[in-house]
Amino acid sequence: MSEGVRKYTRFDKFIGRFDSVLRAIVAPTSGPNRAYPAEDVPDLVLEEAERLHSAGLMRVNHTGEVCAQALYTSQALLARGAATRRQLQQAAQDESAHLKWCETRLDELGAAPSRLNAAWCSGSFAIGAVASVFGDEFNLGFVEETERQVVRHLEGHMRALPANDLRSRAIVRVMRDEEAGHAASARGAGARHLPLAVRKIMALQARLMTTLAYRI
Repeated sequence: MSEGVRKYTRFDKFIGRFDSVLRAIVAPTSGPNRAYPAEDVPDLVLEEAERLHSAGLMRVNHTGEVCAQALYTSQALLARGAATRRQLQQAAQDESAHLKWCETRLDELGAAPSRLNAAWCSGSFAIGAVASVFGDEFNLGFVEETERQVVRHLEGHMRALPANDLRSRAIVRVMRDEEAGHAASARGAGARHLPLAVRKIMALQARLMTTLAYRI
């Protein structure tokens, strides 16, 4: 009986945490108290086509942070070791700050987040739970590979953003550096190198997300 109560309590906590993450992403009210990277960066005039392109790229970045926050929160809840749990919780907290920065920049550009964010959040939360089943080394390997792909994606955005969009570039630069830090931390904590098939599936999923989020 006590074992059943323990399992129910853990499951209930998992569902409750998913609900709170989903609510925070779909209807955000505040973010972590961290300095906005673009605060003192000039807001130069963008042509309409440039503004729309920047908005599309930052919408993709915002959706990426939705996925990352949901993924790491789920992984942290089911992590087996306390050290792994703390590392994942810290990563999720950083992603929450990134999410707020992207949301602020989208508002400055007169654009809205992706209308599919609730779906991306749900899918990422589920993927985090599945990754956790295979143990903490796989969990950390998933973090390392996710962040490796994200860094490459953000470096592409640094090149693709309009020359005058200094504010978006300032945000993306800080995000890129912190994501690289997450990958290095996971590797240092014993991340397992993921099989090629898993890495390819992750890349395909990311491509689908970026394509849709840019437009919707």
